[in-house]
Amino acid sequence: MDRRHGPLALVLALCALQGLIISLAQHYQVPAARYVQPVSASLIPPMVWIAFQITAVRRLAWRDSLHLSGVLVVIAVMILQPQLLDTLIPALFVGYGCAVLWVCRAGADALPHMRLEAGDTPVRIWQIMGWALIASALSDGLIVLAQVIGAAYLQPWIISIYSSATLIVIGALTLSGALVTGPPEPEEAPLPREADALDAKIMEQLEALMTQTQPYLNPDLTMSHLSRRMRVPVKQLSGAINRVTGENASRYINAARIAVAQKALLAGENVTSAMLGAGFNTKSNFNREFLRVAGASPSDWLDAQQR
Repeated sequence: MDRRHGPLALVLALCALQGLIISLAQHYQVPAARYVQPVSASLIPPMVWIAFQITAVRRLAWRDSLHLSGVLVVIAVMILQPQLLDTLIPALFVGYGCAVLWVCRAGADALPHMRLEAGDTPVRIWQIMGWALIASALSDGLIVLAQVIGAAYLQPWIISIYSSATLIVIGALTLSGALVTGPPEPEEAPLPREADALDAKIMEQLEALMTQTQPYLNPDLTMSHLSRRMRVPVKQLSGAINRVTGENASRYINAARIAVAQKALLAGENVTSAMLGAGFNTKSNFNREFLRVAGASPSDWLDAQQR
């Protein structure tokens, strides 16, 4: 397992542990679990954020450890002002959920460490995780409503069902194959470049690379890797692709892969062989991108070409 996947595994473990703690606290009335529940809950949002950053955006940095300081704040509040926990814990979930959504607003280009083969799927998965974090905070509103209408006895069930559902969603999404990253890249250092460099020049360089070495045939290709090969910062490269082609980098690369697959199909190769030879690892990604580019499934497209 790539070491960047460790945070995803930890998020999954935290979700499973939190589900157990909620059960012990709310249904089995274990006193110790009631004290552990807010502390363990406060670990989940920052760990989702750290996992997001490390697997999709950048390498691990010392500043990531600062996000865990929220746990210390929760412990202090438990001791000094426990009534504030009902505000603090939801605020953590909402805050980190909004942070994930904010980074994802730029689409797939915001996730340079994700395999380009996966298209827009990784960003959608992370967006769902962001919304799941925000949604988990809404359970407090339901608890207040239950108390107002005289149904306080529903509180344990609200916490259990709502929180468990959110944890299951987050935990399940961490297992998605679309979150597999490419091989580790060296840290991207700021590279000197003329401030007036034109997008057309970057695209000319990229197209020459695509023609000469066909990097898109590597299923582990990421924007970070392309950036290093071209000695162009990721943001500048993705911006040039966006402005010149009107597509994000993932769609640009996958269109080149589909062109290779189409030639292979016309040459008599079967769909699986064409898929693998074009740089796709999974049939779902291949079929999705083929349909997007060609407007038909591989078999339907080939039938149309042979008529």
